Amino acid sequence: MKEIKVVIMGGGGVGKSALTVQFVRNVFVSTYDPTIEDTYRKPVIIDGQQYLVEILDTAGTEQFMALKELYMKSGQGFILVFSLTQLGSVNELGPLREQIVRVKNAKVPLVLVGNKSDLRAERQVPREIGTNMSRAWGNVPYYETSARKRINVDEVFADIVRQCRAFEMLNGSSSGGKHKEGRRDRKKCVIM
Repeated sequence: MKEIKVVIMGGGGVGKSALTVQFVRNVFVSTYDPTIEDTYRKPVIIDGQQYLVEILDTAGTEQFMALKELYMKSGQGFILVFSLTQLGSVNELGPLREQIVRVKNAKVPLVLVGNKSDLRAERQVPREIGTNMSRAWGNVPYYETSARKRINVDEVFADIVRQCRAFEMLNGSSSGGKHKEGRRDRKKCVIM
């Protein structure tokens, strides 16, 4: 079974853990308990292929952000999350994306997520902000999700797995046949 490492990142309280737990366990976590770092694993079948998705759920609070470069190095794919009910949470993602690109020294599998779409009365972020950010970042996939109602949760994780698979196929075939200890170097994808 192919393993894919995904890192899920974003500001505090945007719903990274709620999305991850909903995907892995089909449960909505309604209490907010700031994450330091949690790892989840889930076997999935996408497009007829079996994968073991390892998800690194990272801290959104500034006091733990020193660890973020380490997360970025280990990840194969990234899910960047903001809250549709917090306009300020959008601004945290640009610097995160720039750092990912710098650390990975390449364009990487990435999905942009606006979470809490079920809280329509509290919405502060218009859809256009997400779609414009998606375009500015090279047309990365953009989803509006609800961890509470399980809206687009599976789609986000399936998308990042597909991107990681395509990225590996593209870079594996263009690696010039470099081998390390008799094996081709493998790239990993992390969902955050």
